Amino acid sequence: MKENCLNCEQSIDGNFCSNCGQKASTKRYSLQHFFKHDLIHGIWHVDKGILFTIKQLFTRPGHSIREYIQGKRVNYFSFITLILIVLGISGLLEYYSGIKIADIISSTKEVELYNSMKNFADKYPKLIPVITIPLYSLFSFLWFRKAQLNYSEHLVLNSYIVAAQLIIILIFIIISVFYTNISGLLLIYSVIGFISLIYSIWFYYQFFSKFSYKVLSLVCRTIAVPFTYFIFTLIIGMIMTKFSS
Repeated sequence: MKENCLNCEQSIDGNFCSNCGQKASTKRYSLQHFFKHDLIHGIWHVDKGILFTIKQLFTRPGHSIREYIQGKRVNYFSFITLILIVLGISGLLEYYSGIKIADIISSTKEVELYNSMKNFADKYPKLIPVITIPLYSLFSFLWFRKAQLNYSEHLVLNSYIVAAQLIIILIFIIISVFYTNISGLLLIYSVIGFISLIYSIWFYYQFFSKFSYKVLSLVCRTIAVPFTYFIFTLIIGMIMTKFSS
């Protein structure tokens, strides 16, 4: 039986309104609706939303995000919302852990070239991956021009890489709530940094494996993206240190 959409009052013939897209099953609020729909579905999107996206990012990251960019998007959680949620949870847990990532980073003294940049990195360590998205996107765009993806698409794929890396950092923060030894946390943080690097290489390799690159060329290019970023930031750090001295 046909009904009228509660949002735009157009006639509905099916599960969704063909005019505005609202569900035909929209009903009055109740406690059951609040807890089952708004709290669980609306915030966490458990039904193939945030949990599905996280699972895909750590089981088949490159393949899943390539499919997302090519149009299979209905099951995936927004990369912007995912980054904001992970940053929010990280900030909350870091407050209760009593040890900040900045304390761990500042306990290392070997990066004198980065004095100017390091001050910012020490104060806002979790923002660094987010800020680097445009730069990483530029390097992946240049190294993988043959794939014929535009810069915006590179922004999307690198945003999902950063989202996954922030989740890895979140695991470290959870550990720091229960384990407070600075030297031990420094070792764990170093291992997590290495894991994040390997993850990005794995992601690029999977993502661009369907774009007709030969294996050796693909491997070299996936390594070249983070390596080029490292060289670029090293040069910028040296320049900033020279002018600030």
